[in-house]
Amino acid sequence: MRFARAGAAVGVLDLNPEAGERVAAQIRDAGGRALAVRCDITDRSSVDAAVAAVEQGLGPVDVLVNNAGWDVFRPFVKTEPAQWERLIAINLTGALHMHHAVLPGMVARKRGRIVNIASDAARVGSSGEAVYAACKGGLVSFSKTIAREHARHGITVNVVCPGPTETALFEDYKQGAGNPEKLVEAFTRSIPLGRIGQPDDLPGAVLFFAGDDAAFITGQVLSVSGGLTMNG
Repeated sequence: MRFARAGAAVGVLDLNPEAGERVAAQIRDAGGRALAVRCDITDRSSVDAAVAAVEQGLGPVDVLVNNAGWDVFRPFVKTEPAQWERLIAINLTGALHMHHAVLPGMVARKRGRIVNIASDAARVGSSGEAVYAACKGGLVSFSKTIAREHARHGITVNVVCPGPTETALFEDYKQGAGNPEKLVEAFTRSIPLGRIGQPDDLPGAVLFFAGDDAAFITGQVLSVSGGLTMNG
């Protein structure tokens, strides 16, 4: 919605086509352009088909925002390889698929903005999220490498790291902790600004990296987490 208000045509890729269409319909109802496409980012053929559909319906992809994610709250020794595989497929491999699908077009046009949503877990670790943190840490390193490889093509790649944020994913995460109220209390105490993040706290940073004001910024990581981490 924030990108649409800024004048962007928005391709909404979602594993749940009904949820994606609700967002696209909101954008269109507000006078914007949007297209919802079902996409499983863990499946490269699904990614390629979705990107092709967006480009056919809305035009070339100038901005990619990788914001899909999934997590479980469990100590590493209590997890299973099948969970690792799913966590890696969604949180890391899925983002690689998306980059690989859109970068050739950006290179050909000599322009592009990529904003990857990682996590403060990538910067400082997070108990109960070992594999998730590993994926997000990998995404940070990957983003910096792609930023170096494609700077000469006029493509910037930056990372936004949310802290705990009230989303459906965080709700699932809390339930996995066994004592959701205690977890929220602990997180709130650890955040200097004294509250859990809200979804509306994030799009400003994402939109900034996608816009002209960030044209000379690439390979950077910004935490939007109420001061949970303060990296220099």
